[in-house]
Formats: sequence, structure tokens, C-alpha cells
Amino acid sequence: MLQPLNSLPSTAIPGGTGHDSDAPLSLLRMSVGDEALAVSIDDVREILQVARLTPLPRTPDFVRGVMNLRGAVVPVIDLSARLGGPATVTGRRSCIVVVDATDAVPANAAGNDPDGPGQPFTVGLLVDAVYEVFDRAAHEVESAPALGTRVAPGFLRGITRSGGQLIGVLALQHVLAADELSYAIAAWRTH
Repeated sequence: MLQPLNSLPSTAIPGGTGHDSDAPLSLLRMSVGDEALAVSIDDVREILQVARLTPLPRTPDFVRGVMNLRGAVVPVIDLSARLGGPATVTGRRSCIVVVDATDAVPANAAGNDPDGPGQPFTVGLLVDAVYEVFDRAAHEVESAPALGTRVAPGFLRGITRSGGQLIGVLALQHVLAADELSYAIAAWRTH
């Protein structure tokens, strides 16, 4: 179950390091279906053209397969499908945003994190297009509303504006939570 982001300490939010509210955040703006979304540029390793992916049998639609990234096997997640939208139709501007993420580690009942930070891992996110890197002060990223967004609020770190457009800022540790991905993949398999 996703924990509401407003109950998480700022250090548990990707890109949130507990610095003051005027500290700049560099965000990568991208298109996922009809949504404008962003991720912290600190989490982005590289941006690649869509190349050959090896499909994995008996996996949900959001797992597009794996790719070879300089000898490492990297899973590729269709971000639109993962967020509950339709599967991405690969087009001319489609790309894979390779991110280094840290899995969210559940806190114990006292709210302490007994295991330290989560395990780091690399994953590719299939998106429709990538546009720009822009800066926002941390206080310019507002809390995600409980209603009124197409993306589940638990997947959002917050929302901000750029060029008059509302942009959802993703909380990658929730979108890519290993236990939830494993559960969704296991539930998809036929028994």
C-alpha cells in the first residue's frame, strides 16, 4: 500500500534532501500520454532512443522487457501503463529515460528506518517524449491534490508549473517500489 507523501519526511522523497525551501530543484520534463510529468534530474542517468527490447513472458503490460545497457541487463517499465494509463505506442519522439532509483524501505511502527536507505537499482522508463530540464525552488513544488489528477497522488511528489502547464513531479521511490512491482508481476502470472 502506498504511504501518502505528505506523511513522509522530506529526506524520504527523491531529490528531497531536507534543504531549505529555496533550494533549487532541477527537473526533467517529459510527456507520458496526455500528462506532463517530471523527475528530478539527479535521478536521471541518461536518455536513450528506443532500441531493441527483449520481452519477458508472463509479465504485466507495464513491463516492456529488458535492454542491454553496456553489458548490464536493465528492465524497462512503460511509465504510462505503470501509472494506470494505456500502453505507450512507440513513436519518433519516444525514448527511454534511464534512472537510478532507491527502493522505498518501510518504516517500523516507531517511524524509524531500521534498515537504512533502500536498495539502489537502475531501470528504464519508456516515455512519449522528453522536452527540457528546468529549475524550480523546492517551495514551488506544491503538494499533489487528493483528487483531480490522472496520476494517483501516491505516485506524485507534488505538482509545479512551467510555461502555464501543470506538471506532476514523480516520486520514483513509489512508482518503482520493488515490492509493489514484484507483487504486480506475481499477480499477473497464471497459475
